[in-house]
Amino acid sequence: MTVRKSPRVGTPAGMRVLNQRAVLDRLRRDGPATRPQIAKDTGLSKPTVGQALLDLEQHGLVRPIGRTTAGPGRSAMVYEPNPAAGHVLGVDIGRQHIRVAVADLAGSVIARVDERNRCRSAGALVRTVRELAGRTVSDAGLAPDDLVVKVFGTPGVPDPGSRTLRHAPNLPGLERPGLLHDLQAELGPDLVVENDANLAAVGERAYGAARGVDAFVCVTVGTGIGMGIVVDGRLFRGAHGAAGEIGYLPYGEPSDVDEVTRGRLEAAAAAESVVALARDHGIATAKSARDVFALAKSGDPRALAAVRDEAERLAYVVASVAAVIDPELVVLGGGIGSNTLLQEPMEAALRRMTPLAPRVVAGELGDGAVLSGAIAMGLRSARELVFDRRGTITV
Repeated sequence: MTVRKSPRVGTPAGMRVLNQRAVLDRLRRDGPATRPQIAKDTGLSKPTVGQALLDLEQHGLVRPIGRTTAGPGRSAMVYEPNPAAGHVLGVDIGRQHIRVAVADLAGSVIARVDERNRCRSAGALVRTVRELAGRTVSDAGLAPDDLVVKVFGTPGVPDPGSRTLRHAPNLPGLERPGLLHDLQAELGPDLVVENDANLAAVGERAYGAARGVDAFVCVTVGTGIGMGIVVDGRLFRGAHGAAGEIGYLPYGEPSDVDEVTRGRLEAAAAAESVVALARDHGIATAKSARDVFALAKSGDPRALAAVRDEAERLAYVVASVAAVIDPELVVLGGGIGSNTLLQEPMEAALRRMTPLAPRVVAGELGDGAVLSGAIAMGLRSARELVFDRRGTITV
């Protein structure tokens, strides 16, 4: 698709483009409206709004959805942004599952595929993601060129220099140099790779527990442990993209675990540690954190003690973060972090640890948080790109 050059500001063509953008922004911000309503809200004349709507409709960026029926006088056509003007691909690459979704510009998911992640090498991962993305796009009735932006969420920190991911020990091969280049070669341009905890934070702010909150953190606890930080409504990534890599916080005494690679806190508080805590309390049958929580839910006192120990460790995380960032809210996500059995003992531990205890809530998006964040992040760029890519009528 050819991108037309934007007309110069101050020329008739440039003014026409500005008017089109003002009309489209109004519809995206405040919802469907008639020409008189748009004119009132933007300060543009009705003829100017009419011409902008005509231009936008011809380029597939807005569409009429009916006429007004209430009130005196003639009915008026109602317009809305065309959700089919472009599409976004979101991918969540996790240790256990790979989730892929395609959404239109209204944010509606029109196709989704979830599969277990059986990849044991970077090459297998690239091939699998390509196949799942192609299947999802096909299920949506689209072609690859219909995708405006693709956003991938993975553990680790994307490194633009080596085109790889750093600090991703839980996924084999993810730290191979050139991996990001391979993904782009297979899936095309306009590919964004973002840390999964960051995307979980974006998702919870857009659609979940942190709606309307401008200063919060999203702590995800599952196979690994990570954190997305939002300050003034924006992701905070730090100088090297590693802000929120809380798995590397110091915790307890050194052990034989490879803590330099994995991180001492991650070794102490992620999924494997829950099983180890249960074993310490005399439960030898639990094979996973899910098993431990199931026993705790049934009232097993040994499992409940293991859950309290895990809650104590997570309270340490929250207390540390609160002293540095002072968030308004802490959202707990991931397969372990969002478990409601942790809430009460963790809050009790927090009260013993610090007077700075913020409000702590479970995430609302479950295992869809990262995928929702990928879609939300993609939409921000896609809505701007479709305007430029589809071109604007010039005089």
